[in-house]
Amino acid sequence: MTSLKARILLIYTGGTIGMVKDFTSGALIAFDFNELLSRIPEVQLLDCDIETISFETPIDSSNMKLSGWLKIATIIQENYSKFDGFVVLHGSDTMSYSASALSFMLENLAKPVIFTGSQLPIGDLRTDAKENLITAIQVAALQENNQPVIQEVCLYFEYKLYRGNRTTKISAEHFNAFTSPNFPELAESGVHLRINSEALKTTPTEQAFSVNTNFDDNVAILKLFPGINEKVLTSFFAIPNLKGIVLETYGSGNAPTEKWFVDALHQAIQQGIHIVNVTQCSGGSVSMGNYETSTQLKNIGVISGKDITTEAAITKLMYLLGQNGPHNSFKVQFETAIRGEML
Repeated sequence: MTSLKARILLIYTGGTIGMVKDFTSGALIAFDFNELLSRIPEVQLLDCDIETISFETPIDSSNMKLSGWLKIATIIQENYSKFDGFVVLHGSDTMSYSASALSFMLENLAKPVIFTGSQLPIGDLRTDAKENLITAIQVAALQENNQPVIQEVCLYFEYKLYRGNRTTKISAEHFNAFTSPNFPELAESGVHLRINSEALKTTPTEQAFSVNTNFDDNVAILKLFPGINEKVLTSFFAIPNLKGIVLETYGSGNAPTEKWFVDALHQAIQQGIHIVNVTQCSGGSVSMGNYETSTQLKNIGVISGKDITTEAAITKLMYLLGQNGPHNSFKVQFETAIRGEML
């Protein structure tokens, strides 16, 4: 880089943050994101050079899927050498899924990729969009000894910076819409920007950045509930081409001990379906074998999700399945942290 200022690329995918209210109809409409600086003039006070790029057709985050993640990753890949950091503007509903997916797609990432968004549109009087965007850009521009301070995929929302694949959305109404239940925040914004240096992830500089586009979306999430019956379970496992399941269990990984239930899971595993055990609890970890209700799952080869979030578990499944590695090593691969997504 010849410029002394950090160069930041804003990538707009869609979502509330890029909306303004049409005062005639009262409806929210997308605005031309090239007009960003006029909408948020405070951005011009930041000590960095900012460029913007937008999805040709911005989407609501409810419509985000694998093709959208690939588009974000491709934009970052094509611009990786030109910029010091990236800020991805994204709808909040599926932001944790996207941040998790990108953390696995971006191999040997040594620059910041910060996801952010808002609960209210930029044009709203009480919007949270300005603070979220301005601080996300500041975080992406942070450097020390000419190296980025942040070198991973993160999520910034309401004064806190989180590791992206450790987050989950907890509120559709409050500004503090996200939490990181099992990992501390990487930074907190107040009068000063406080960085939690011990929690930051760094990448060896000798390894070249690359993008892994081989994801397999033949996966599903099954949440257990009292009264789940055999027909539901067997029909679920009979989904064509199903290769992996995130099984949301109770407490520390507990599930029914009825023979039909354990047999159905065992048969699915023998047929080559990978089953990952994650807890339904908002925080805590799976620890199979602590109770009789999880010992049988451990014995038949169910994979422990440990303290991973459901969002990170499903995207990690897609990532590992796409690598076509040896079937007999899949369990060990999943239970090993590769992007700081689990202990």
